[in-house]
Amino acid sequence: MMSISRVAALRNQFARLAKPAVVQQVFRHSTASAPTIPKTQMGCVFETNGGPIEYKEIPVPKPKPNEILVHVKYSGVCHTDLHAWKGDWPLPVKLPLVGGHEGAGVVVAKGENVKNFEIGDLAGIKWLNGSCMGCEFCQQGAEPNCPDADLSGYTHDGSFQQYATADAVQAAKLPPGTDLAAVAPILCAGVTVYKALKTAALRPGQIVAISGAAGGLGSLAVQYAVAMGLRVLGIDGGEQKGEFIKKLGAEFYVDFTKEKDIVSAIQKITNGGPHGVINVSVSPAAISQSCQYVRTLGKVVLVGLPAGAVCESPVFEHVVKSIQIKGSYVGNRQDTAEAVDFFTRGLVKSPFQIAGLSELPEVFKKMEEGKILGRYVLDTSK
Repeated sequence: MMSISRVAALRNQFARLAKPAVVQQVFRHSTASAPTIPKTQMGCVFETNGGPIEYKEIPVPKPKPNEILVHVKYSGVCHTDLHAWKGDWPLPVKLPLVGGHEGAGVVVAKGENVKNFEIGDLAGIKWLNGSCMGCEFCQQGAEPNCPDADLSGYTHDGSFQQYATADAVQAAKLPPGTDLAAVAPILCAGVTVYKALKTAALRPGQIVAISGAAGGLGSLAVQYAVAMGLRVLGIDGGEQKGEFIKKLGAEFYVDFTKEKDIVSAIQKITNGGPHGVINVSVSPAAISQSCQYVRTLGKVVLVGLPAGAVCESPVFEHVVKSIQIKGSYVGNRQDTAEAVDFFTRGLVKSPFQIAGLSELPEVFKKMEEGKILGRYVLDTSK
């Protein structure tokens, strides 16, 4: 048995070894120079739904006790941002509004209650800015379904500005050295399609159809599906989009502009239909068609939210084929961490092109016209 004096000596030895590391950590944090935060910044604001989007000087927000202030370097542009501007969803937006919810940047300030971020950390601003964390949905990890959820770029000023606040609990922690332009689309589009694929609960080797596969959501859905061991059928319009989707790893492609009977075409190429469908298309007709061409026992996951759309499924076929129709919203904190991890390991890449923040109206126009391959990411310095 070890003597009491020997135990005391070992304790003193460990204390001496541990002490310098603690002191160094405290010293590093206490001497770090705080970044200079301006009082004003440039941002894109609209006063009314569908009204002019003004690129102008606005105040820099101050973080609340539970918030971080992020110096946004890049922000992706999502179709949801277009709906927020138009105001065509049944959920009213905050007005005036700074849109955007795919912001990536650096933490430059934080509230006194924030423990999980330090100044200088890289952070991502997501669609879900905050939730009550106490309701039945939050308690089971379904924070996006919280009835009191706060939404970036919708009910909370978002990332189409140079400095934005975010709830520290829901903000995404990004690894040091992350390419902020490339990761921006992951923070909404990536997390959303990754959650949708998890919701489909397909097995490796099964076929998943991605409707709207060449868009911002679809191009990431193809890659996540491949990384998860699924065979991918991409659906979109035009040869250029088909080539693009194949390069991302899709095994099959169906061009809806060339097929007179798209249901039969998809079932033929997949020998009975895909085992699952991820609907990121904004076409109501495409959504309803997916219920017809999906395989018996298949799963149809609804993700895209075209205003006023209805998903129609013939009851007889629905029952006899025993298909499942599921809605999938955005992911929670765990889904976000997993989606970012796929990106960090190089399994998923964001197909994107960069524009200046001041060019947001032009990007919205291209989005409405369906002329975007992948995603637009806005450089907030321009």
